[in-house]
Amino acid sequence: MHNWAANVEYSTTDLRRPATVDELRDVVASSRRVKALGSRHSFSRIADTDGVLVSTEALGVPIELDADRDVVRVGAAATHAVLARELQRHGRALPNLASLPHISVAGAVQTGTHGSGVGNPALSASVSAVEIVRADGSLDVVRRGDEAFEATVVGLGALGVVTALELDTVPTFDVVQTVHQGLPWAAALEQLDAVLAHAYSVSLFTRYTGDVVEQVWSKARVDGVGSSGLDLRELGARPAEAALHMLPDTAADAVTPQLGEPGPWLDRLPHFRAEFTPSAGEEIQSEYLVPAEHAAAAVEALRAIGDRLAEVIFVSEIRTVAPDAAWLSPSGGRQSVAFHFTWRRQAEAVLAVLPVVEEALAGFDARPHWGKVATLDHETLRARYPRLDDFAAHAAAVDPEGRFRNAHLDTVALGGHRA
Repeated sequence: MHNWAANVEYSTTDLRRPATVDELRDVVASSRRVKALGSRHSFSRIADTDGVLVSTEALGVPIELDADRDVVRVGAAATHAVLARELQRHGRALPNLASLPHISVAGAVQTGTHGSGVGNPALSASVSAVEIVRADGSLDVVRRGDEAFEATVVGLGALGVVTALELDTVPTFDVVQTVHQGLPWAAALEQLDAVLAHAYSVSLFTRYTGDVVEQVWSKARVDGVGSSGLDLRELGARPAEAALHMLPDTAADAVTPQLGEPGPWLDRLPHFRAEFTPSAGEEIQSEYLVPAEHAAAAVEALRAIGDRLAEVIFVSEIRTVAPDAAWLSPSGGRQSVAFHFTWRRQAEAVLAVLPVVEEALAGFDARPHWGKVATLDHETLRARYPRLDDFAAHAAAVDPEGRFRNAHLDTVALGGHRA
């Protein structure tokens, strides 16, 4: 009973797998405390409870494409890998995917997870409806345009148990992925906006030491959408001659095809192959999103503490995220640049270095990813999420007995707000 990375041991061993939505409704209504458990890829305690953990895997919600509306209905527990294969079979796609396709659709949406691209908002922006079991066991459907929709879509599991989602789809498209090495930081920072916008999806991998960006992963649509045409070779980078993993001295078997070989979106937008399914992760993750106008200064601030990070960091990834309207989206209301940290699985060392990172980013209005590890408290987050108090009030209204609350949510999102 622990998460994928084994850095969180859940506070209960009571795990239920209801086979129908009615069974799920009974479990929720009869439980003092209850939390939905997705693919367990959150590194924070957002899904923890001392009551009942509920998996929606057994509900068997089918993937149903509405061709007239270009919308797909999918069960909460389905992974993006499974959903993407079905969409591709019908000539449809999602605009973007996270780096790991093995995460559950609902878990990714509820925590504000994203991919990359200056024109690509978080995955929650594709959601048009949320089907959710409330604290009293009732089944509710919240649709885009409803008053509470933007509170619900990135709901942190605090508003109920999501059973299904409707997502907007687009026509399928092909992508070419290339990797460059050795981009000088001086050149990158001089025109960072252009570097981050030169392809449909861009990731910079660095450890914030040395004079160069170790790797730049560029995912360009074959039809040219979202690409500026900037050639990184003109800035001093060199194309990789073989497929690379983002971690030094690690075999590239698990990563998606590189070297300019075109392929469908589902096989290029993630960093990792769908058929590669690691059973556990030897890592802990953190992520902070800052307004895009502060990105270069934030890079410099992190480079200034690079030596302090060296002993505990595997690698950091820098990505862009377009704004969306969800109240608690880390990229809500602003064009953002995300600084993701993959740490060694050394919990005490990570907790010791996070305040150093957070202090370095303190002047840039940094918002943490809800499913990853951070040490920022509720008062700090209130200043960075303008609708946080509104969200806490809404959570108290739909869950007056605190059935979906836990200590972590009380600390970071809900504070002492009660109905």
